[in-house]
Amino acid sequence: MRSMSPSNILWRGAMKIGMMSAWNQTSGVSIHAELVGKEWVKAGHSLKVFSFLEEDFHGHALIGTDEEYVIRCFGTPMRSNYLNPIPFLKEDYDFFVVQDPGMLPRDKLAKIFHHIKKKARTILVEHTNKLIDDPSFYQFEWNAIVCFDRRYKEFLREVYPEERIHIIPFPCHPWREGNREEARKKLGLPLDKKVIFVFGQKWRNMLDTVPALLEISERYPLLILIFSAAQRVYGFEKLKKVTIIRKEVLEQERIYDYLYAADAMIFGKHSVEGAVLSSTAHLIMGSGCPIIARDSNFFELMDKEVLKYKNPEEFKKCVISVFEKDKRYEECRRASREYVERNSSEKIARMFINLFREL
Repeated sequence: MRSMSPSNILWRGAMKIGMMSAWNQTSGVSIHAELVGKEWVKAGHSLKVFSFLEEDFHGHALIGTDEEYVIRCFGTPMRSNYLNPIPFLKEDYDFFVVQDPGMLPRDKLAKIFHHIKKKARTILVEHTNKLIDDPSFYQFEWNAIVCFDRRYKEFLREVYPEERIHIIPFPCHPWREGNREEARKKLGLPLDKKVIFVFGQKWRNMLDTVPALLEISERYPLLILIFSAAQRVYGFEKLKKVTIIRKEVLEQERIYDYLYAADAMIFGKHSVEGAVLSSTAHLIMGSGCPIIARDSNFFELMDKEVLKYKNPEEFKKCVISVFEKDKRYEECRRASREYVERNSSEKIARMFINLFREL
């Protein structure tokens, strides 16, 4: 196994890349694919993205507008199990990147994979948290397997040749701070409130913090913003005077507007089995908005980059730290910026290009 380093990167000479992945969707795979894929395009490389059909995709919602290089030509194996082979066969690319085969029509892809192998080096980006006991996952001969950190490598080396496994960290959205007062004026939010922002399904994992938030609301002028596509958001009845709930899926730029306006964002997800990380944190950390996160294996490899809590009392301390902008808050800000700059989407995209050159 080799760990790719930004220091030995070659970022010159246009490459032709095909990528089979979620795209413009609310999913971690889509976040990864878009962060690196758009950097490849920006650097002058040719990219073709093969993605899910609009009527059969993995994730909660499609967002944004597809770029001219996106072709929607397959569905999920759970629903249509459809794959149109023609775009994969006729498009011109020298490197074929597959993101998260668990959600792809694997058996259909396998039928044309030998044709793809004739013209391109094949690279798997592994998102699964453990080895899968479905034989269809192992019918492909990859030139390289990319994983995000040592935890993924530890189980992948049990079934794949170690020399083909490469660690390339999950990319971060570039550091791009905004102005809080301007953001609040733009969004019509009060300037004198302490704002906590939550989006997607993350409200479900913070119900145990409601009593603590109720206490905090008695000490600070609090406003909690929850944006979710869920049919019903529940559990915040005691906080209804300080909570705004909107049924809406936010586009990425809109998410950043609210992050600029907020004092903190909460990520309360509990630990799960296997190797996991927070794609959301990698997407939003570049805003400069502090993340208050449950101490779970989603943040196992982070330290001061986020403010961690194990219980309601620690949660209160994290929130107060942000509101008071104390020493711990300042340390979090410095560490998060260093993490984002170390794992910026540009650097990670370059690391992939460097890997392609070695194959």
